[in-house]
Amino acid sequence: MPELKALALGSYSEVKYHPFAGVDQALQQILSPAFTVEPSEDLGLLNPQTLADYSLVVSYTEFSDHPIAPAYSGALLSYVAGGGGLLVVHNGISMQRNQELGVMLGGHFTHHPDYTALGINIPAAVREHPIVQGIEDFVIEDEPYYFDMQPYFETTVLAEYLHGGAMRQAAWCHEFGLGRVVYLMPGHHLPSFSSEPYRRMISRSALWAAKQL
Repeated sequence: MPELKALALGSYSEVKYHPFAGVDQALQQILSPAFTVEPSEDLGLLNPQTLADYSLVVSYTEFSDHPIAPAYSGALLSYVAGGGGLLVVHNGISMQRNQELGVMLGGHFTHHPDYTALGINIPAAVREHPIVQGIEDFVIEDEPYYFDMQPYFETTVLAEYLHGGAMRQAAWCHEFGLGRVVYLMPGHHLPSFSSEPYRRMISRSALWAAKQL
């Protein structure tokens, strides 16, 4: 039986662009057997008592104009700062709608051009990082998210892609207090999670965030 529990948050009922149905099962498969993944759309689970049971929180939350309740955002901040792991996938960066969570994420999504084939490149300087070690460059069809990285905030860019004449961030990671945060850009829809190199990146990101790598 897996020893680690992961809480995966996404949207089932109020979906704009990225339904969690199907993706939740893909995450369960990718993170097994290291993690037991418990998917939910209930942000109310972001409370100290519940989070204490988890080694990892995965965010695939949908974009919304409504801020996350301060009690929930505060609990997630405390969880990560106190040593918890946070893995944010694609639209999960929507947590940036709360300013303090946006700072913890390390980057701010601004917009994305049209869905297309993206060549994901692992920079030579980080090839020995535990998350990307042994993962070769790969191509994935997805939405090319553009970001403004947080100023005065140190993060490690794990992967990049060429788009619009510039290299852009596709994945990054950093420590936040005693905890760890990873962001992975691909994940627009279920086929994104069938890419074998990307599946390995997700798995290793989860393990690193949970301090198992």
